[in-house]
Amino acid sequence: MKRILVIEDEPQMLLGLRDNLELEGYEVQTAADGEQGLARAAAFNPDLVILDLMLPRKNGFDVCRELRERSASTSIVMLTARSAETDKVLGLELGADDYVTKPFSITELLARVRAVLRRTTSRPPTEDTVRIGDLEVDFKLHQARREKRRVEFTAREFELLRYFVQHKGKVVTREQILNEVWGYEEFPTTRTIDNFVAKLRQKIERAPHEPEHILTIHGSGYKFVG
Repeated sequence: MKRILVIEDEPQMLLGLRDNLELEGYEVQTAADGEQGLARAAAFNPDLVILDLMLPRKNGFDVCRELRERSASTSIVMLTARSAETDKVLGLELGADDYVTKPFSITELLARVRAVLRRTTSRPPTEDTVRIGDLEVDFKLHQARREKRRVEFTAREFELLRYFVQHKGKVVTREQILNEVWGYEEFPTTRTIDNFVAKLRQKIERAPHEPEHILTIHGSGYKFVG
């Protein structure tokens, strides 16, 4: 039975989400603010968190950031009443796997939850620690070091790097990356992938303009070489 934590401050919505998720066969716990949500997440260890953006005590962005720092494997679906593209992009860059804009149908939300859980549970396993050139990456602790100096990655950069490591030696398209790392089909442009790859190269390659590890396969996508 998959465990789901719902963090939402509207009582009616919280109750409705809990009841519908339990009817689908999930084990559900709830929290009404950001601080309580983080505490429940630590004790409950959910497979997926449904996270409202506008929360009292600690907002959804901060909660998302802290959840992702604690665990790279917990899935996060963000609920937002905002239509601004920048809010959605920020949530995804902080580590959310998907988002649903209010108002939404419960059918849509349940479909998103099933899709995210299916996608994350079917990912190939990744070793906790890998070496990429002179960089040591610890996916479990969400840290990277070059010699004794820490190299900072955003949550989304870490997820993209994990995806490349999981598909080492294989050519992956930008569309595959959008669907499997970002997890939805409405991202503005696949050019976003190129921007993230450029940032990764700055951090892992000895010569970013002559990459040894993340190779561009023209007309296809990218290939990671360890």
